Order: sequence, then structure tokens, then C-alpha cells
Amino acid sequence: MPSITDFANFDIRVGRIAAVDEHTAARKPMYKLTVEFGGEIGARTVIAGIMDRYSKEELAGKKAVFIVNLDPKNIAGVESQGMLLAAEDGATVSVLVPDRDVAIGSKIH
Repeated sequence: MPSITDFANFDIRVGRIAAVDEHTAARKPMYKLTVEFGGEIGARTVIAGIMDRYSKEELAGKKAVFIVNLDPKNIAGVESQGMLLAAEDGATVSVLVPDRDVAIGSKIH
């Protein structure tokens, strides 16, 4: 079982999804998200496999929760620089969002 120290190694932040594009080179339906984290992190590209669950309009401008310190991963020719966090319950997927208006770049503890 992971320890609290293991969890503390993840840098989890609030980001604002600034742009949503289809990642047409991917085998599965995926979005290429441009996410703003502000100050020290800036903008990042994150590939997310939620295209069949969310429309572009539902995601654009949304603040959501991301892991920002994972090793970059090349997904069908595009470097993903983080991971969008979401809950899944069978066919239902819910992107994790802060329940209050916090600044982009805010750390999740």
C-alpha cells in the first residue's frame, strides 16, 4: 500500500483549460488540451481520453485538477505534460474540479 510520502511526491494543481482540440492522430478518441497553470508552470499540453464523455464546450474554460510532475509521454506524436484527474463509475466519468473559485496553479494537498 502506498504511503503518505508516496502521495506527497505528486504535484497536483488546479489548471484552467484554455483550448480543446481533437487529437486526430490518436487511435482512441482523445483531446489535446492546452492548460494554463500560471506563474511557475505556465501553459502545458495534456492529452486526455475523455472525448467520448465531454464536448469541447463543456471543457473549454473549466478549472480542473491535474498532476503536473509526471514524466512527459508521447501519445501519437504529441507530448503530454501532465494528467487530468477524473472519477469513473461505469459509463459515467466526472472531471475533478475545485468546488470553490481558487487561483490556477493552486496546489492540491
